[in-house]
Amino acid sequence: MIPRIKKILYATDLSKNSAYAFRYAINSAQKHDAKIYILHVVEKLSPSAEGLISMFLDRETLAKLQAEKKEEQMRRIHQRLSEFAKRELQEDSETMNRVADILVVEGDPATEILQKAEELGCDIIVMGTHSHGIIEQTFLGSVAERVLERTRKPIYVIPIPEEDTDITFRDI
Repeated sequence: MIPRIKKILYATDLSKNSAYAFRYAINSAQKHDAKIYILHVVEKLSPSAEGLISMFLDRETLAKLQAEKKEEQMRRIHQRLSEFAKRELQEDSETMNRVADILVVEGDPATEILQKAEELGCDIIVMGTHSHGIIEQTFLGSVAERVLERTRKPIYVIPIPEEDTDITFRDI
């Protein structure tokens, strides 16, 4: 027996394709009378990037700058996701009520997606994948691939459509 879908984790990297994948999350929520959790993961600076920056700034100054900017960046992303959801669902307030929470966290995207899916008790994960050329048509995006390898939950990995779509995060 297939388990009932009650909670959906929609993971977005704010790309055009992840915006397109939102419609799949919404459709699934409507069909299954489920709640949606919107998640964006802000990646930490890589050790090599920190090393490069530390050539110009001492660690204390770098840490202070990161702390100051992190909160503002996460607040802006949260606001952007909220505006995006409202715009997409402006003609369907009932579906807007299905958005249970918008989460913006820092860390490794695949790890955070998996942790949030477990913490929230999500039944499925919906995310987009990039398609930039011949190689990417053979392999999934690295985050989607790492999530697929490490979970037992069903995942909808939505490829970017060939035709232009009317959905994007860019104008928000």
